[in-house]
Amino acid sequence: MTLTIGVDVGGTKVAGGVVDDTGAVLVQVRRDTPAEDVGKTRDVIIEVISELAAGRTVDAVGIGAAGWIDASRSTVLFAPNLAWRDEPLRQYVSAAVGLPVIVENDANVAAWAEFRYGAARDADDSMVMFTIGTGVGGGIVLGGGLVRGAHGIAAELGHMLTVPDGHQCGCGRLGCIEQYASGNALVRFARAGARQEPNRAAALLELSGGDAEAITGPMVTAAAQSGDPVSCEAFAQIGRWLGTSLADMAQILDPQALVVGGGVIDAGDLLLGPTRRSFAEALAQRGRLPVADIRPAELGNSAGVIGAADLARLS
Repeated sequence: MTLTIGVDVGGTKVAGGVVDDTGAVLVQVRRDTPAEDVGKTRDVIIEVISELAAGRTVDAVGIGAAGWIDASRSTVLFAPNLAWRDEPLRQYVSAAVGLPVIVENDANVAAWAEFRYGAARDADDSMVMFTIGTGVGGGIVLGGGLVRGAHGIAAELGHMLTVPDGHQCGCGRLGCIEQYASGNALVRFARAGARQEPNRAAALLELSGGDAEAITGPMVTAAAQSGDPVSCEAFAQIGRWLGTSLADMAQILDPQALVVGGGVIDAGDLLLGPTRRSFAEALAQRGRLPVADIRPAELGNSAGVIGAADLARLS
């Protein structure tokens, strides 16, 4: 049995784990991320790796980072929620811990974990995963390997154009799917509905103290689970947009599986129900042709650690 370490670095936490060759996480460590300080963030990563490696024979380390990673899987070109700019992370960490290191985008490592050990583990060739959180991320597996692109920054699925001249996206474009199928979009739809039809948002407004602007994602989920009409409609809206994007992926790539992950997936059929209906409607003309099914991700918060560790093992 070989052991590798996976580290998932986000804007608020650094999570690490020792992972065996079956995808099992044997031990975990978590630290807060000093996101505004490049040096301290590197030091926290090294602390996590050193603690996990102590007393164990570890073959390699994989780091999943929320940002754009170069094609050599060594440098963080840009991280929107961290202070990294052209950060040679692999070189620094490898020298400090004395182990081979690879660096990969966080959505890619989560997608790889689901392909290898999670919702798409029965697939041997291809998968597309949308990660629905505050924004929308993604990962693509084709021919049994991650699609990274010529410059290492492929599969930015959240920035596909969905609505021409639509809502402003943080990337600078107008109308990206991230503005219509993310956790932020869910909240925006719910707040608008509560302002326009407060009588149909009674349960939601009760949770927010009567203030539509105080509505949060967990409140929308809780209210929708109790049958609040405005909250259910907010989920239906993001599900409709997500379903059409998944249909685009089915048409373009014809993958074996389509996986939906991220925090919003905790809502279950509130999201997946309208997503699957929209997907079926968008592909109605495919008739008898085979098409991938839509599956919820299975590995949750462990996906980043598992995927990073497995990619390090296979490098």
